[in-house]
Amino acid sequence: MAERPIFVPSPDSAELVKEVFLELKWNSGFAPVQKEKNVKALHEAALRNGFRNVLEVSTKSDKQRGQHLSAFYLKVKSDRLGEIPLECAFQGSKVFERGGPYTDLFVKDVRDAKRDPRLKESGTLVGFTFDGVNFPLEPKTAFYDWLYVNCIYPYRDWAKKLYDYSAFSDIEFNPQRSINCQARSIALFLSLMKRDQLDQAVESPDAFIRVLCDSQYRPTLHEHSAEQPVASSPKSAEVGQQQFFTA
Repeated sequence: MAERPIFVPSPDSAELVKEVFLELKWNSGFAPVQKEKNVKALHEAALRNGFRNVLEVSTKSDKQRGQHLSAFYLKVKSDRLGEIPLECAFQGSKVFERGGPYTDLFVKDVRDAKRDPRLKESGTLVGFTFDGVNFPLEPKTAFYDWLYVNCIYPYRDWAKKLYDYSAFSDIEFNPQRSINCQARSIALFLSLMKRDQLDQAVESPDAFIRVLCDSQYRPTLHEHSAEQPVASSPKSAEVGQQQFFTA
């Protein structure tokens, strides 16, 4: 058995996004059919708990809009390189004790960028730098959320169609090993839009940080789980603190 979260937009709550952990029978393995089984099991668990329309946000989604909301598909605008995959922007912006940012990852294949050995060999993560702007580790998902929200912002009118979903999932996300999650980010986007804070949030990185800090939006690693060890690709857990500043 395992626990996996779904993310519920909660514009009327100071948390902005509610994380609901659900127990499911886990199908181990990397084959697409195993991922599909896990998505189905998670959504069935969600239905039993009153969440009738959940969208899987990943390349494993059975809906095109869920695939198109994946960080592997979305593109970030870079001043120097134009549009690059969100996942590459995220990985290539990491700054460690002993190296980084490794900006050559911006133009790599998304899977190669994510698996680059330097990301595990350069010591503790201390921050992010993207297009000359430095981002903090607190709130812990601020940089990833900033990238994601800005990717979706030009399509905000289309994004209103996502109001039809009660929650969002990402079967690739292991809450014990990582903290950034595309399903949480889209739930955050929808909450900000419903609260009429979206325009304010995308004005600048500083404005985005202020909006998050004025809320109780504080994602953390999920330390207590009924999950047994399963085969999955670990992601780095971004932890620590750093003052926010812009270059």
